[in-house]
Amino acid sequence: MKFRSGQGLDVHKLVAGRPLVLGGVTIPFDRGLAGHSDADVLVHAVCDALLGAAALGDIGQHFPDSDPAYRDIDSLVLLAETGTLLADAGYAIGNIDAVVIAQAPKIAPYRSQMQQNLARTLRIEPGQVSIKATTTEGLGMFGREEGIGALSTVLIEKV
Repeated sequence: MKFRSGQGLDVHKLVAGRPLVLGGVTIPFDRGLAGHSDADVLVHAVCDALLGAAALGDIGQHFPDSDPAYRDIDSLVLLAETGTLLADAGYAIGNIDAVVIAQAPKIAPYRSQMQQNLARTLRIEPGQVSIKATTTEGLGMFGREEGIGALSTVLIEKV
């Protein structure tokens, strides 16, 4: 099979006392995401989508939260390693499409930098990365600002 697609999903709870990191960008906000690493849900969703597309497992398998080596790690480091795993398996990235689900903060002012961060880390062109954001119109855990989530879909090609 020459082309393969993958999906990734990640959700983390918002908590006081942590920085909010999305797409490798630290966003000024009164809370951050709880997690073993920097809890960057956008990057984690992209990692899972890429790993899944290549049938290489998932982010927890490669970077377990039980391993102290990944404590507070920059998720872009995990993304770079994911890119290496993909290349070693003979795959190239066609495109990444991702959406951040958050009532607040607004993502639009940071979208371009997030896109640049993911592209640079994976050694692809920024035009291969699409990042969008949505709210849930005040509904559910996202609407109550209890957490932030991200979904990602990717296309990879066997080279």
